[in-house]
Amino acid sequence: MTISGLVLAAGQGRRMGVPKALLHTDGETWANRAVRLLLDGGCHDVLVVTGAAHEEVEEGLPEDDRVSSVHAPRWDEGMGESLRTGLDVLLHGSSSEAALVTLVDLPDLEVPVVERVLERWAEGGEGHQALLRATYDGRPGHPVLLGRAHWRRLLDVVRGDVGAQRYFDLEDDHGPRRNLVEVDCTDLASGRDVDLPEEMDT
Repeated sequence: MTISGLVLAAGQGRRMGVPKALLHTDGETWANRAVRLLLDGGCHDVLVVTGAAHEEVEEGLPEDDRVSSVHAPRWDEGMGESLRTGLDVLLHGSSSEAALVTLVDLPDLEVPVVERVLERWAEGGEGHQALLRATYDGRPGHPVLLGRAHWRRLLDVVRGDVGAQRYFDLEDDHGPRRNLVEVDCTDLASGRDVDLPEEMDT
């Protein structure tokens, strides 16, 4: 089973004062760190969705055939537009069974989190029908695994700043989407994003 990583790295970082994709930890941009984590964790390839400062972000990505990028033209309308852009590219240009989505501003996310979600996916045997989400102390977080069978329907739902959560809450012929599997990763990371300079480790 192949899976594509999807990094949402389009935000302007207004409260941070700089696009968070360009922030550095140990000499590595947060965009590159997210790419590395997904590849090292088991993704076949990674697509980075850019927005603000997209030329600078894209120029700094690793020179690796497994890594590509796409600019979300309506990135400033919210994260949902970034997700829409990425899923649309994967739907028409990838044969992967699922997309593993993460955000660029999760500095304490580590490879074992990615591995745990992918291991649970493999064990579940649902393939392109699967929906999984990492949780931390009961809070929903990232990465989120979206099986290919859901991509077209997600494109009809996500808009503006509305992401996959609306899709998870929808009902279909079988009631709410109870096949969403929550993968507890509390012991591996906090799952919290970083929005302000004072929240960064010094």
